[in-house]
Amino acid sequence: MRIAFLVAPEGVEQVELTKPWQAVADAGDTPELVSTASGHVQAFNHLDKADTFPVDRTVEEVSVDDYDALVLPGGVANPDALRMDEGAVALVRSFFDAGKPVAAICHAPWTLVEADVVRGRRLTSWPSLRTDIRNAGGDWVDEEVVVSGDGSGTTLVTSRKPDDLKAFCDTFTAEFRKAGQGSRAA
Repeated sequence: MRIAFLVAPEGVEQVELTKPWQAVADAGDTPELVSTASGHVQAFNHLDKADTFPVDRTVEEVSVDDYDALVLPGGVANPDALRMDEGAVALVRSFFDAGKPVAAICHAPWTLVEADVVRGRRLTSWPSLRTDIRNAGGDWVDEEVVVSGDGSGTTLVTSRKPDDLKAFCDTFTAEFRKAGQGSRAA
């Protein structure tokens, strides 16, 4: 499977990018870093600059048809920048329209709110997003990991924070695998 990781040029929480990336690679799948600009993305360890990572392709160069699933890492600045980019929001929405699985952690559901895809779904996030998710029609819960479907075939896996990464990675890789097997059977 080919998995898109959508990240803005600045502000991704490094561990929320690297741990899920490694989980995808360990599952035998191919992760690809997609961003709103070419070059590199800047990761952070909370508020401190960390490593940079090379962008594989930009939002303008890709389509939902290029991927089997989408991962949205967190960090405060990352989803805030993504939700202000029309192309990034449209790409996120296209995964839901296509019924492909999506995983989002920490602040990443801000981008889901902007894409108007949380209505009627049960999900979790960093606690400060609770009101935004509820105002967008989502059912916010304070749990380590939440798997939600809306009947359209799209599975959404969400987690709250870096401490939830093991459960998040184990769950989304299993859900992605199930979705991949289902699409091959169809």
